[in-house]
Amino acid sequence: MIRVVLTGSESTGKTTLAAQLARHYDAALVPEFVRQFAEAKGGMIEFTDHGPIARGQMALEDAQIALGRPVVVQDTDLLSTVVYCKHYFGHAPDWIVDEAAARAPDLYLLCEIDLPWIADGVRDRGHMRDEMQQLFRDAVMSSGAPVAIIRGDAPERIDRAVDAVDALLLAQSPDAAAEEDSDP
Repeated sequence: MIRVVLTGSESTGKTTLAAQLARHYDAALVPEFVRQFAEAKGGMIEFTDHGPIARGQMALEDAQIALGRPVVVQDTDLLSTVVYCKHYFGHAPDWIVDEAAARAPDLYLLCEIDLPWIADGVRDRGHMRDEMQQLFRDAVMSSGAPVAIIRGDAPERIDRAVDAVDALLLAQSPDAAAEEDSDP
């Protein structure tokens, strides 16, 4: 099984692309827990909300991973929780930082900010896109997980994402492992 996580700042097409990839690979799809949480709360997220948000995200991930499909596509992961927590509150709980590292995916797809920002009632950082995106770039690059940059219009994005996932699948296939073992 491989896990692919879409990440990036607000309004970068993550949800749309995650759904497209899940369809393409007949993969399990993990939605973004914080969106549901924020909509249900109807107000600003507070520092104390990050524990329930992290636990909710992990539960969604674990439920989809338990299905045993070869590919799991995640609309986000705990690294996003860490980035936003640090941005809004100056720090993130250590246990969430540790869980984010322990749950690092096989591949991050970092969606760039070259799509128009769209307000939706939950998003609030349209005026800070460059700054927020840099926080995500820094976080994924320091995560130790492989990263593919996704940019362009919708057709380009799905093509780039499929290319990146296909390369990962090929690298992890039994045939690729057998070829590595037979190299002198």
